[in-house]
Amino acid sequence: MQEARRGWSSDFSRFRVVDGAVVLQGLRAFVPDAGEPQIRAWRDSIPPLQREVGEVIDADPIAGGFTTILEYELPLDSRRADVVVLTDRAVVVLELKGKERPSESDIDQAAAYGRDLRHYHAACEGRPVEVLLVATRARGALGEQRGVRVIGPDRIDAEIARIVAESSSTATPLDAAEFLAEEAYRPLPTIVQAARELFFNNTLRRVHRAHAATEPAVDRIREIVLDAASRRRRALVLLAGTPGSGKTLVGLRAVHAQYLDEVVEASTSSRTTQPAVFLSGNGPLVQVLQYELRDAEQGGGTFVKAMFDFVGNYGGRPTRVPRQHVIVFDEAQRAFDAAMIREKYGRKNPEAVRTGFTQPGLLADIATRLPEWGVLVGLVGEGQHIHKGEEGGIEQWAEALRHSPAEWDVYLPGHLAGPFEAQGLQPHACRTLNLDTELRFHLAEGLHDLVRGILDAAPPAELQGLAAGLEREGLDLRITRDREAAEGYLRERYRDHREARFGLVASSRDKLLREYGIGNDFQSTKRIRVGPWFGDDEHATGGRSCRLLRECVTEFQCQGLELDAVLLAWGNDFVLTEQGWDISRGSQFRAGGSVPVQNPGELRANSYRVLLTRGRDATVVWVPPDPVLDLTFDYLRMAGFREL
Repeated sequence: MQEARRGWSSDFSRFRVVDGAVVLQGLRAFVPDAGEPQIRAWRDSIPPLQREVGEVIDADPIAGGFTTILEYELPLDSRRADVVVLTDRAVVVLELKGKERPSESDIDQAAAYGRDLRHYHAACEGRPVEVLLVATRARGALGEQRGVRVIGPDRIDAEIARIVAESSSTATPLDAAEFLAEEAYRPLPTIVQAARELFFNNTLRRVHRAHAATEPAVDRIREIVLDAASRRRRALVLLAGTPGSGKTLVGLRAVHAQYLDEVVEASTSSRTTQPAVFLSGNGPLVQVLQYELRDAEQGGGTFVKAMFDFVGNYGGRPTRVPRQHVIVFDEAQRAFDAAMIREKYGRKNPEAVRTGFTQPGLLADIATRLPEWGVLVGLVGEGQHIHKGEEGGIEQWAEALRHSPAEWDVYLPGHLAGPFEAQGLQPHACRTLNLDTELRFHLAEGLHDLVRGILDAAPPAELQGLAAGLEREGLDLRITRDREAAEGYLRERYRDHREARFGLVASSRDKLLREYGIGNDFQSTKRIRVGPWFGDDEHATGGRSCRLLRECVTEFQCQGLELDAVLLAWGNDFVLTEQGWDISRGSQFRAGGSVPVQNPGELRANSYRVLLTRGRDATVVWVPPDPVLDLTFDYLRMAGFREL
């Protein structure tokens, strides 16, 4: 069994008496590039830790068997917790800060360790995980903030004794070897991390709580594919869910499932090296995934393909037949209507335009050419249409199948059945095809309810409970009118977490932010290379990393992607007034265009829905100090965003 990396581990009895120089030597060997400030911090902290451990043993000799772990590196992560103490029934994380008073980012950073161990560490399931932030220049108890107790080093023994006393005597005894097993900690991967694991390993790490939320959908899609192949049928599967519920992960797993090769080979006379394909109309998502897989064969181009290119190649061209039998496509509810097809494909594929089909019509037509059988799997999000020409919704899919010459089996969650039934189709309602657990935000529940309430301008008193619940679950909501404070918070919080990604986001239709040096205009954002922006760290060649907080992406470039934290610059295109949200100050949609906009207010609200739901750990809202935004700032603060 491979163990997690750490600088030191021993029971309390040994740690109490070992020469501090031996501990320091182990830490320096573990972190060979540690600078003098870090070495000095270790040297200063080891004696008081040994003293406090000794006092715990003096009070309760059984504590001699407790475990001390220093510089515990979370597997599949780059973060290191300063100290982890394993009592017989509980886990205690100690973060040491050389201060008299910790900052907001110190507290949030410490709280995140506790959150992630609770959610993703198998040995922590069902037992207390407590976090102590030790301000090494302070004394006594300094209070508790967001589940983190702030203390001086002299209080460590008392806090450990309290935790031991409060731990249930019925809990399973905690085994140090079990805790230190590398496979015990399995954090939820980002979309990019999941793509890399699937591409290079052909498998995805098993995250217990995420597995329980998504595996029924994976299994149901597998059953549908096997049934379609055995009966030579064509099927449409719609998988619905809130943003961040794991739809894309399920889709990627469906495309790269190992059983597909055998199924396709057994059910058709043709051979294919790629039985399934993942299509995305989200250009930035395609670019980011292909950038991350750029060192692989074909630069990752076979892993995910652009919907535009696929339809451009096969749409309206009956002699062209794709090799794949399973076609997965994201954001099915945002599919182009016929007018948008005319605008987008007029030059690339006139044949597709002449069909008069919508994008669902073109995909259904392509699927009827697949030899013997085929399955379309559409991923359906909520409130995600932000472009013109995407407002047709699920009804377009029902119309496409009604006009298709083939017979189709339709599988979907019950709440999407209406449009299909109205077209005389008989869909199969499947409860497992609706994902309702918010995974992106480390299983913190309620963000989408909070955002929905904000976009509806609900009374702030009705939203405070939701915001407080998210804080307790480890999703941090912050607000400020000081841009430097916002940037400082993010840089300090993630200074030692090189793998973390945080960046600046803003609405594309705002007209105010350019006065504050934020390039959210079309000319600025079109120069951004989203692959390096999302993927590089701040030391990478080219200086494109989001961590530098230099370049801003808009809703169009970050939709379907995620960051650990976002700095959302609030614009003047979505301003709260006494009458509700006002979009009149932003750039307006062009009247009389070839693709008319049906509801510009809804598109703006959905844009802010996207921007408010990109951060896995935190969303920091910066509201510029312009009087027109005073009411907006006050509203968000009263709704539960904590002021920095």
